[in-house]
Amino acid sequence: MATENKNLSEYDKTTIPNASTFRFGIVVSEWNDIITEGLYKGAYDTLVDNGVLPDNIIRWNVPGSFELIYGCKKMQEQMVNAVIAIGSVIQGETKHFDFVCEGVAQGIKDLNVQDETPVIFCVLTDNNIQQSIERSGGKHGNKGTEAAIAAIKMAELRRNS
Repeated sequence: MATENKNLSEYDKTTIPNASTFRFGIVVSEWNDIITEGLYKGAYDTLVDNGVLPDNIIRWNVPGSFELIYGCKKMQEQMVNAVIAIGSVIQGETKHFDFVCEGVAQGIKDLNVQDETPVIFCVLTDNNIQQSIERSGGKHGNKGTEAAIAAIKMAELRRNS
């Protein structure tokens, strides 16, 4: 596993750009909310820890991970420097998992190609709930933290390009 020997919450703060003037949008799926709330907390806390003012973090909820695409598209219109898409899709007994994961990944990729505001993919696509727990604040850290650091770096890239 890619995260087997990596804690997703570890980063070198000295390598993170100054984020105090940035605004971020976070779009959170309500589906599997025990997971997505943990991811949101990791992202929010990391942004604040790196100088982002709480008033400069906008949160919107959407029903499920598939709806993240539309929510992020509309969030790009809100004068934010970057958007974080937070979701959780857990493998079930049908092919629904494959269709949702493929659609969300392609949709978020399309948003990055079509708009100047970067969208960070923070959607867990795990085989079971335990894997999701371990990556949303459990033994592997928090993918939300990793997404927030990526958002800060991409906002800085956008500012400097």
